[in-house]
Amino acid sequence: MKNDYCVIMAGGVGSRFWPVSTQKTPKQFLDILGTGESLLQLTCKRVQKIIPIENILIVTNEEYIDLVGHQLPNLPAANILAEPVRRNTAPCIAYAAFRIKKESPDANMIITPSDHLITDEEAYLATLKEALDFSRENDVLITLGIRPTRPETGYGYIQYKQNDENGNLKKVKTFTEKPNLEHAKMFIESGDFLWNSGVFIWNINTFLRDLQKHLPDIFETFNDGFDKYNTADEAEFINTIYPQCVNVSIDYGLMEKAENVYVLPSDFGWSDLGTWTSVNEKLPLDEQQNAFIGKKVLLYNSTNCLVVNQGKKLIVADGLDGYVIAEGEKAILIYPKNKEQEIKSVVNDVRVKWGEAHI
Repeated sequence: MKNDYCVIMAGGVGSRFWPVSTQKTPKQFLDILGTGESLLQLTCKRVQKIIPIENILIVTNEEYIDLVGHQLPNLPAANILAEPVRRNTAPCIAYAAFRIKKESPDANMIITPSDHLITDEEAYLATLKEALDFSRENDVLITLGIRPTRPETGYGYIQYKQNDENGNLKKVKTFTEKPNLEHAKMFIESGDFLWNSGVFIWNINTFLRDLQKHLPDIFETFNDGFDKYNTADEAEFINTIYPQCVNVSIDYGLMEKAENVYVLPSDFGWSDLGTWTSVNEKLPLDEQQNAFIGKKVLLYNSTNCLVVNQGKKLIVADGLDGYVIAEGEKAILIYPKNKEQEIKSVVNDVRVKWGEAHI
């Protein structure tokens, strides 16, 4: 429908995928899975089946504007929204919402990250349609929750009220950040927790009303320039006000506080591809449980490894168990898979010791 829009958030740096993902070319712009298309291209291609291309907006850091344009040549240039600085998801979504509101006062919005994997596209699109239909008729903020398959410590969780439902949607009780393993096991056993997908659906007027209530500073900051959206003055206005915005996620700033939040339990082969291990899980394995991206790899006496070689060099390794080996343009990473949550800290250490040229 012409009143339906999709906002794709594509401003992250993907530091957990270093050294393949770099500040110059973060993971959303990479063909991480070896499909021939970047994660951003796959995301846009997917939502285009229910949202026209002219109603898809990409919010990204200003340094990636040309990269987005190159990867999505059919997207109108005006639909690429540039953040002058990174301020997390609440300002990002607020910017897109005001921009859409100026063009379509009663629009419905889908908000999705650019770097997630969806394996059951048909189920995914059916779920989005169901959420959109509900948001048109009801004063709610909807998030998609993924039915968990294991006690995962790398995802956030959503707990819902078991006796408070509206069709397939369930009233949200609590949001929980990434838990430890003990708590994750408890969540799975309780039966009323879902993984937080980071995908949201709502009517724009519901969202802006709740934004004004729970994040009034962000609302007023973007609302002050309402007459500038979709004009030649928009960029200057955004460049002026964006650095003043508080750095806050939409989950913490709004969803955890609003009273009209519902979750739609879903199952469409979702992964947030947040770590090398999450990529490993989606790849075919050899007899030694090794996975490969790229062809120039030779392993001896090695098991449970992921080797990523998208360069021209040959990678040869012997006697490894449970390692990630990833070659980037400026560095090679050889790191235990069970410590991969530390890679973000490693990137900071590299930055301190050798500078931004290696990030």
